[in-house]
Amino acid sequence: MWVLLAFLSAGLLGFYDVFKKQSLKGNAVLPVLFLNTIFSSLVFLPFIVMSIFMPQSLQGTIFYVPEAGWEAHQLILIKSFIVLSSWMLGYFGMKYLPITIVGPINATRPVMVLVGAMLLFGERLNFYQWIGVTLAILSFFLLSKSGQKEGIDFKHNRWIYCIVLAAVLGAISGLYDKYLMSRLNPMLVQSWYNLYQVGIMCPVIVLLWWPKRKQSTPFRWRWTILCISLFLSAADFAYFYSLSLEGSMISIVSMVRRGSVIVSFLFGALVFREKNLKSKLIDLILVLIGLFFLYLGSN
Repeated sequence: MWVLLAFLSAGLLGFYDVFKKQSLKGNAVLPVLFLNTIFSSLVFLPFIVMSIFMPQSLQGTIFYVPEAGWEAHQLILIKSFIVLSSWMLGYFGMKYLPITIVGPINATRPVMVLVGAMLLFGERLNFYQWIGVTLAILSFFLLSKSGQKEGIDFKHNRWIYCIVLAAVLGAISGLYDKYLMSRLNPMLVQSWYNLYQVGIMCPVIVLLWWPKRKQSTPFRWRWTILCISLFLSAADFAYFYSLSLEGSMISIVSMVRRGSVIVSFLFGALVFREKNLKSKLIDLILVLIGLFFLYLGSN
């Protein structure tokens, strides 16, 4: 069950990346991110309100948000800072890089999660799972060669560094999620960390973007911005619920979620008309084969 939920989350994440790319095209990054946090919070705010004032309507369901003390909220607040930092770097990278480059880079994130899971949670991979991880690592090196054909030097491009650092923070967030899910309710974490992100983004918008908005890229409203939040909220809901199930492995869930690259790659080829697709397709095929072996190893 937890593997199927991870695959569902992967599909939703693919569309999330597509809507994010479309929203950021020629647009200001920080207000797009700010609106994303607001809309995501509005998705879960009704569940918080109903759980407080009409608990009988949600008790016994997966949408119930239980009460928690300040100690639990401190843990959730830490997650908000980690995720928001990753998003901010990832949004800037996504704006300036082809989605067919960003997707496969993000697909290597589970390798970092794997190392952390082995060190922190004692997770061990079997033969099939090791094959999947090895193929993911190989795809990253091949991708760097594909990027050179588009004038993207992985060693000297700051947007590549943004995406890589965003992936590192995302891996840290994934490991932290496994820790949180062993202690806290999934809805409690997802609903409140979205609200905390709005609070964190308010001073960022007021102090960093608003004073210089006329000297930077102007903000333009697009309906795809709303779609970012809707698909991300659904993807994260499936993700957190998957991690909360007994026997789930963060190393496998994280790897399966990177299958989102399939959706983003197809849109990059068919809609965004990006270049050098033949060489990038080899990287994508390696990721797909790796995911297949991970699925075999988890059953």
